[in-house]
Amino acid sequence: MIQEVVRQLPPESTQQAVGYPSLFLLVALGALVPVVPTGALVSSAAVVALHQSSPISLLIVFAVASAAAFLGDICLYWLGQRGVRSKNGSKWLRTIRDRAAPDRLAQAQRKLDEHGAMVLVLSRLVPAGRIPVMLACLLGRMPLRRFARGDVPACLAWAATYQVIGILGGSLFPEPWQGVVAAVGLTLLISGAPAVLRRMRTRFSQ
Repeated sequence: MIQEVVRQLPPESTQQAVGYPSLFLLVALGALVPVVPTGALVSSAAVVALHQSSPISLLIVFAVASAAAFLGDICLYWLGQRGVRSKNGSKWLRTIRDRAAPDRLAQAQRKLDEHGAMVLVLSRLVPAGRIPVMLACLLGRMPLRRFARGDVPACLAWAATYQVIGILGGSLFPEPWQGVVAAVGLTLLISGAPAVLRRMRTRFSQ
């Protein structure tokens, strides 16, 4: 059934005309509202690009994903700054606070004090690490310009990492849909592993 759907897909030019803007919007939205599995989107797009005839498809996926992630981060940080300055806060700041566990926030603040804005690179690569570090930056009153300078290499490294996952998944299987399934499964496994480990530690420590 899946193979039949793949055969009926539109030509590459149509896929690219629809796929790249969609990837940009979904990654930007996922950075702004951290519920969309953006890593899986980038990995899936990399698999599809790998099987296309255009030699620059992978480069375009990398550029689109990193630019969208950066735009989403900057918008979320700017909205968070408005909440920090406001006497009553804002829904965006509350959203960021709700998604940052107290222990992760404390750890992020320590790392931020030790390594400065460069900790943003690691936070983007560690599952669920971005929001605590962003909140630590907000509470530390880091200027938007300094945050943006640290976020550029973070978004580039993040896009490259998930694209490599997609390329590996796409290289293992002859059909694009098989590579997409493998890449999404691996991405979700990587994203969910830290939460599972934390639950296991909590259970064993009780």
